[in-house]
This record gives sequence, structure tokens and C-alpha cells, in this order.
Amino acid sequence: MRRDTFLKSLAAMAAVGALPLSARAAANVKMMIPANPGGGWDTTGRALGKALTDAKVADTVTYDNKGGAAGALGLAQFVNGSKGDANALMVMGSVMLGGIITGKPPVNLSQATPIARLTTEYNVFVLPANSPFKTMKDVVEQLKKDPGSVKWGGGSRGSTEHIAAAMIAQKVGADPSKINYVAFRGGGEATAAILGGNVTVGGSGYSEFAEYIAAGKMKPIAVTSAQRLPGVNVPTLKEQGIDVEIGNWRGVYGAPGISAEQRKALTDMVLAAMKSSSWAESLKKNDWTPAVLSGDAFAKFVDDDFASLRAIMTKSGMV
Repeated sequence: MRRDTFLKSLAAMAAVGALPLSARAAANVKMMIPANPGGGWDTTGRALGKALTDAKVADTVTYDNKGGAAGALGLAQFVNGSKGDANALMVMGSVMLGGIITGKPPVNLSQATPIARLTTEYNVFVLPANSPFKTMKDVVEQLKKDPGSVKWGGGSRGSTEHIAAAMIAQKVGADPSKINYVAFRGGGEATAAILGGNVTVGGSGYSEFAEYIAAGKMKPIAVTSAQRLPGVNVPTLKEQGIDVEIGNWRGVYGAPGISAEQRKALTDMVLAAMKSSSWAESLKKNDWTPAVLSGDAFAKFVDDDFASLRAIMTKSGMV
């Protein structure tokens, strides 16, 4: 084969993603982060971007933060502005599913391309240090007496801590539609409300409250994982007789309209990044639990989780 013909063949294969990663030029990835800087999605997107470059599967990664409506605004921008772009990625997760269920935006997640689930972060429920309650059992007893008297504080309406509160009420025999949930726009607001005793119980990822727990300013009473978190001596809800387990998982989607070959190439890039030392450091630093799932299995997981969340949220009066 003549050299110019060979090079043209390589270029054609690279264009459709048919070359192995080692033979392809590294990509210039555009990362949509459908949230404001500093939160969980932002941290995830930037950690993944660093892992992509450290694994040498991307030359550069640029970031676009577009917060609002539990990720729906960023999703709309991604769906409408990235069609056919094989180097575009969007961070998403369970919170986006909840936002779509409650907000009913004009765009849908099904318009984009599932790539991979990355992590799960479990919630911890905490009490202010000066709370009259000492345990989750105390909270549950009050919840049974008067659901509205227990003020739950956490992230956006439809977040995992909101859904977990509704699930707890349902499991202990209280009316989940009567829970008193206060949604905060960011972790700083929620933390201030808990420290100030303005909510009865606060919920978030463990890493967000870790320093206040260590300083004795918050008392952890339960985690939403199946087993206790490594190095964290906090009982699970299940240990305390409340059959609730829920994780705040995060993943990435590709643009609408990419080919099967391009989807595979993008998935291979993400999976390679998750094997890097950079990603391992991010998991440890942020107390993320690895939860890797890709391809059709990930797509099915999202569909199933969406249906499950819709059922819970409908029963709880969130929809």
C-alpha cells in the first residue's frame, strides 16, 4: 500500500473511532458541568478531566459550568449545542434524574448518549451539636408523632437526601408527603443552617460534613450505605432497623447523534482515565465509592433508577 493511501486510511479510521487508543491522536475534550463551581458535579468533572489528561487519552480538557434547575439548564445547552460532537462529555447523576422528574424540562436525558457511571457517594445524616435529639431513633419517634415538626435540610428538591428522608418516613410508618424538607442552593447554606440549629437534621455527602463532625460541631447519626463507610464509625440506616439504602451516583454522558464507534471510543477513554493514579487520588480525597458501569448496562441502570425515583417521589408528593 502506498504511504499516502495508508495515511488516508488511518485518518478515516480515526475519524470514526475505529483505531485503538494507542494509535489515535488524543482528544480535546469539552466537559459540560451542569452546576456552579465548587459542588459535587464540578469536583467530579474536573477530577475526570485531570485523569483523562494524566492517562494521556486527552490532550486538553475545557470546562463549561452551567448551573440551575438540578442540571436541566446544562443538559439543555449540551443537547442543543453538542450534536454529533464525539469529544463532548457531560457530568450527570441521580440528582439530575430527580430534577427532570420534578421540573419536567423541555429536553430529556434520553436525547444524549450514556457513557459510564463513575462513583457513588453515600449521604450522612447529622444533628447540630446542641440538638435535643441524640440518635436516629429519637428523630424517628418524633417523625411518627408529627412529621412536619422534623425539619430536614439538604440539597435541591429531589436530591438523594430529600428522597432518603421520604423513604425513611415511609419505612417507619409516617406519611412521606408530610415531611418538612428545606432545600438549600449550596453546601455552604446547608452547613450554616445545621450549625445554627435552623434545621433538625442535615444530610449530605460525608466529605462535606467531615471537618464539622471531627470538630464535634455536628453529630452523625446514620449513613445511607449498605455497610458502614470505610474508616467512618457511623451506623447505617439498615443497622438501625430502617430498610433504606440510597447513593448519590455520578456519571457521564456523550453528545446526541454520535455513532456507535464514537461512543465506544469515548467510553474507552473514560474507562482508561479511571485506571489512572490521578483518579485513585480523587476517590480517596473525596470519599467517593467506585461504581463503574458502562455501555448498555449503564443505560439500563439509568432507566431503572429513573422509574424507581419517580415512584418514590410521586408517593412522597414531590411530583
